[in-house]
Parts: sequence; structure tokens; C-alpha cells
Amino acid sequence: MIAQHFQDCIDACQACALACDQCADACLGEEHVHHMVECIRLDRDCAKICQMAVSFMASNSAHAADVCKLCAHICEACAAECGKHDEDHCRACAEACRRCAEACRQMALSAHNLN
Repeated sequence: MIAQHFQDCIDACQACALACDQCADACLGEEHVHHMVECIRLDRDCAKICQMAVSFMASNSAHAADVCKLCAHICEACAAECGKHDEDHCRACAEACRRCAEACRQMALSAHNLN
């Protein structure tokens, strides 16, 4: 059974990965896609680390907190990049990234406090 502090973070990571995948796909359809290259790259990186964090938490890995710290860092970078763009998909992604970063920071802190 997954501890509640893991479940909240898992939910945030899953939502973030989905938002990042959707944002990257929508960015590819933008008229000036060359302006969206960094956004697409960060969306892909962020989705991947969120999925990895979910896997580490789901398996109750001793390294889940470390992965979540990295996830928070990448989510913050993705939120900053998406926040530069006016497209709705970028705004939604930035918000999901900010929520995920906060959940990951909280999970890492609580996991370290349990040890």
C-alpha cells in the first residue's frame, strides 16, 4: 500500500506528465514552432522525470525522495519556460508543473523526515 504522502505526489506527477505531453504536442502544431523548441524539450524532459518519479514512489524505493527532488527542479524549469508563452496549453502546463514541483518538494521533505 502506498503512503498518502506518496499518493498525493503520484497524482500531481501523473497530471504533470499528461499536461507536458499535451503541451509538447500542441507546441508542435503552433505556426512558429521554432519559437517553441525549448518548451517542447522541457515538456519531454518533465514528462519523463514525472513518470520516473511515479515509478520510484509506487515501488516504495529508498531513492524516491531523491528522484522527486530532481523532478521538482525540472518541473520548475518547465513551468518557467511554459510561462513565457501565451498559449493556453503552455499556461495549463506551467500550472501543472508548479503544482507537481510543490508536491515533490513536500514528499521529499516528509520522506526524509520519516528516515
